[in-house]
Amino acid sequence: MARKTSTYDSLFKLLLIGESAVGKTSLMCRYSDDAFNAAYISTIGIDFKMKTIEVQGKRIKLQIWDTAGQERFHTITTSYYRGAMGIMLVYDVANRKSFENISKWLRCIRKHASDDVRIMLLGNKCDMEDKRVVPTADGEQTAREHGIAFTETSAKDNINIEKAFLALVEDIHRDISVEPKSKNVNVKLSSVSVVTRWKNKYSLKKSKCCA
Repeated sequence: MARKTSTYDSLFKLLLIGESAVGKTSLMCRYSDDAFNAAYISTIGIDFKMKTIEVQGKRIKLQIWDTAGQERFHTITTSYYRGAMGIMLVYDVANRKSFENISKWLRCIRKHASDDVRIMLLGNKCDMEDKRVVPTADGEQTAREHGIAFTETSAKDNINIEKAFLALVEDIHRDISVEPKSKNVNVKLSSVSVVTRWKNKYSLKKSKCCA
């Protein structure tokens, strides 16, 4: 019997984390299905979608996990950090508390995810300018301090969703494409419109999660 060939070259596991109701499910569904529903209920535990894209001539299958933001689900959701190659840390530009808790989520990443995981900070719901309480400059500054990429998005208006996911996937693809002997070489990140990138490496030390 003929051996079945794979329909993709690589499988990337991506994770969406952040406080409840910041729009993680909406981001995942907008990207995977080009759909938006204002009546999404809060994720219970974990959910996921699959999507296959092409990057530099390679077919990449994405396994996108949407995690619940509520405290009572953290024991379940943190187990999914293992093996994640990219993490999107999401806050709501109209919810200051969700932004202030970014440090807590970064500590969870440092404790449960691999050291070389790629992280992108997303300020979601940027369409809600009349209700904005977190300036773009605050998101940029936080991303700069922690050496991670940043952009603002809107799942409702489909703003920067495709660009954000593609930028994260391209960075992961670039990381795994570098030969081991060349890993210490400075690799220039690709320039993607709207997404701000920072050259310095992640500097947070692992500490107690969600302290």
